[in-house]
Amino acid sequence: MTLGIALPAVALGGFIHGALGLGFPLVTTPLIALVTDVKTAIILTLAPTLAVNIISIIWGGGWRESLGRYWSVALFVLLGSILGTKLLIIADPRPFRLILAVIIVIYLYTSSLQQLSWRWISYHPGFWGAGFGFAAGFMAGTVNVAVPILIIYFSEMRLSSLALVQCLNLSFLSGKTAQIGTFALSGHLIQASILLSLGFALVASLALLVGTRLRRRIDADVYRQWLRRILFIVAAILVVQFWLDFGAI
Repeated sequence: MTLGIALPAVALGGFIHGALGLGFPLVTTPLIALVTDVKTAIILTLAPTLAVNIISIIWGGGWRESLGRYWSVALFVLLGSILGTKLLIIADPRPFRLILAVIIVIYLYTSSLQQLSWRWISYHPGFWGAGFGFAAGFMAGTVNVAVPILIIYFSEMRLSSLALVQCLNLSFLSGKTAQIGTFALSGHLIQASILLSLGFALVASLALLVGTRLRRRIDADVYRQWLRRILFIVAAILVVQFWLDFGAI
């Protein structure tokens, strides 16, 4: 039963990640968690997440120029992910879903109003890059979702779609590497899960390449619209998950 859900979930996540440059853990984690627990779902997606991140960074060329300015964000994602993963191991991370949903809604609401702006982020990119990077890593460690916080930061930096995808995936790669190390040191990685995760990595990589071909045909403005829609969907999912977890509905 687990394999019957996990395999198509990994393929779907890889395709969407290829088409939009992000979204693999966002799609696969909740789907696999339907037939297992969240912690197991995160462990099973460790290897495929690494694979899609590495391919997404390299694909398209010009990655050195894209990443040269924002590599420090990935460093703070790593630090935040270590702390978040430790919390996932020892505590209940569910309340952080609601916090993240609130952050997304605030961003989407204020960015649509002329009198309110997030431009202050671009005034001190190094300082805010550290803060947003650490927060994104922490959320990645606890609920396996770093996309919204990183999109807020990198969108305000006015990066091209290619540079945005590469910077996001470097940050994802950094956080996931830290998460693997933290799980390994705590004894939560077993051989069966590792082998299954490696098999999923091949499926995810093939689906990613198919999706990437589609992304090249998407206009930049359309791409940004899709990112905003993704944020709306993520916020809604996080709120629903929060209420379901605590039996409020």
